[in-house]
Amino acid sequence: MHYAPAADRYNNMTYNRCGKSGLQLPAVSLGLWHNFGSVDNFENGRSIIHNAFDKGITHFDLANNYGPLPGSAEENFGRILKQDFTGHLRDELIISSKAGYTMWPGPYGDWGSRKYLISSLDQSLRRMQLEYVDIFYSHRPDPATPIEETMGALHSIVQQGKALYVGLSNYNAEQTKAAVEVLKSLGTPCLIHQPKYSMFERWIEGGLLDVLEANGVGCIPFSPLAQGLLTDRYLNGIPAGSRASKPSGFLQEGDVTPERIEKVKKLNVLAQQRGQSLAQMALAWILKDKRITTVLIGASSVAQLDNNLDTLKNTAFSKEELDAIEAILK
Repeated sequence: MHYAPAADRYNNMTYNRCGKSGLQLPAVSLGLWHNFGSVDNFENGRSIIHNAFDKGITHFDLANNYGPLPGSAEENFGRILKQDFTGHLRDELIISSKAGYTMWPGPYGDWGSRKYLISSLDQSLRRMQLEYVDIFYSHRPDPATPIEETMGALHSIVQQGKALYVGLSNYNAEQTKAAVEVLKSLGTPCLIHQPKYSMFERWIEGGLLDVLEANGVGCIPFSPLAQGLLTDRYLNGIPAGSRASKPSGFLQEGDVTPERIEKVKKLNVLAQQRGQSLAQMALAWILKDKRITTVLIGASSVAQLDNNLDTLKNTAFSKEELDAIEAILK
């Protein structure tokens, strides 16, 4: 099938400036952590990516080990780019990748050494058939490697033209401050930070967001729906085939506690009063903070993606609504 992007693709998306940079990102970005690997249906993933771009999502987030199998999400994405995003369409995309978690055996396929980061990005570029990525992240801090080495590798990657910008993921406030200072001294500013953040996971409010704001760094939360808990999927327990029902998933049965479900039910009532699905309200709740540039969502179908995008029709909260949410989450 020939793909021609929608002519009106920029009309309905909100774009936010990323920190103090020149880069704007769509309010909703698409992550390829799940559903785009070698075990998944290729044409389904392709349709989701087409639909995302048609709706103004320009930012696609990957990492070296996304799949499963590790590397296969980048390979599939590379195939889709080559087939469908021809001509100058690459210049309308922000593509990110990361290294920091286990990717290949031995001491050079994990953590934060210069050797690992640069080798990993070279592999990612080959898999995606790209000359450069727009953003390259250190995926997690490495307690055994000097921060100067890890940040120096990110700086080199930009100098080599393999990435336009660099970012951090999973660094706490103190680690972020140190990393940002090293990058600044090298002349390659930190563009963006990707932390885990949702109504159920709020550690970044305890200092990290302040560090990002003070240093002009953007923020792109992942797992904003708490792996699906903040949707209407688990209102009546754990359905068959859901993430929590699978033994290998990141959402374990133990996470779906009666207390949590009780909170989810109350939040769902509030969302209905706002004329939104629970997922839409949970995404809007994250975007209400001006320090958040964009929220990173996953999608297993075009319908799910569209549902999440409808969040942008209602992102305002009254003080009463915010107080009611806090009361539920306590």
